[in-house]
Amino acid sequence: MTLLAERPVQETAPAPPKRRKRPVLPYLLIAPTLLTTAYLLVYPLIRNVIISLQEFGLPQLVRGDAKFVGLANYVKVLSDPEFWAVVRRTLWFTAINVVLIMVLSTLVALLLVRLGKWLRFLVMGGLVLTWATPSIAATTVFQWLFQSRLGVVNWALVALGFEEYRDYTWFADGEATFGILVTLIVWQSIPFAALSLYAAMITVPQELYEAARMDGAGAWRVFSTITFPMLRAMFGLITCLEVIWVVKAFVQIWVISQGGPGQATTTLPVYAFQVAQSLQRYDLGAAVSMLMVLLLVLALLAYFRQLYRQEREA
Repeated sequence: MTLLAERPVQETAPAPPKRRKRPVLPYLLIAPTLLTTAYLLVYPLIRNVIISLQEFGLPQLVRGDAKFVGLANYVKVLSDPEFWAVVRRTLWFTAINVVLIMVLSTLVALLLVRLGKWLRFLVMGGLVLTWATPSIAATTVFQWLFQSRLGVVNWALVALGFEEYRDYTWFADGEATFGILVTLIVWQSIPFAALSLYAAMITVPQELYEAARMDGAGAWRVFSTITFPMLRAMFGLITCLEVIWVVKAFVQIWVISQGGPGQATTTLPVYAFQVAQSLQRYDLGAAVSMLMVLLLVLALLAYFRQLYRQEREA
């Protein structure tokens, strides 16, 4: 009896908690959005890949008897010197636009932080109206501004004494057309980037700025040591979005110059459209567009990798 009394009482292990069933209703609610997104984005992408692997011209579009040719379309596009000239032009066009957008948007965001309530409201209202302007409408306005005889730009330059700009045809000059397109795209892109950066800047604790100013730091020192390091991820995200926006810009270029004069403003989206519609080689146009997507993905991956390294070193 004594031995029995001294034996420790074994505690029974608690029963494992019952797994709660996941509710089905939230998935049902988002299912229409997911299916619509898949139909509008994923299906066209898959269809474009299939066309790029086929012999798909106007006869195949009518009869529907396209046959697969493998990577022959990609080989033909990559072996064309004109394609590489368009790639270099697209990279140059993108670099100029993105640098200008980020620099000017940062300055506008810093200005918004310093403005008073009513001035900030007016500037933000102007930015929102610019952002809300349809691309076609904005492009048409720029066409009117730079019109040779009745354009406001020529009138203003002549009024300032630059007689060489009387009846000057801007869109007959490749470099001038290139500059107008850069101005248009930068003007359209600044509102989104500036408002996003402003929203991020007002989240930085003001105590950090006050401490930096007490230590005698100037405006550039404050920005380089506090604002930019704390908002590095936001700057990286907006830069990536602007790269995507600039690379895929088509409406502005097509409406103003259709890639001309010559090929001075032909970028990859315009080139893909020209090949598909003018030559009626939809397979080659699909191949060009897929190569554009591939180049864009590779560039963004390289940028994200560099950004990740900087975050780890910091």
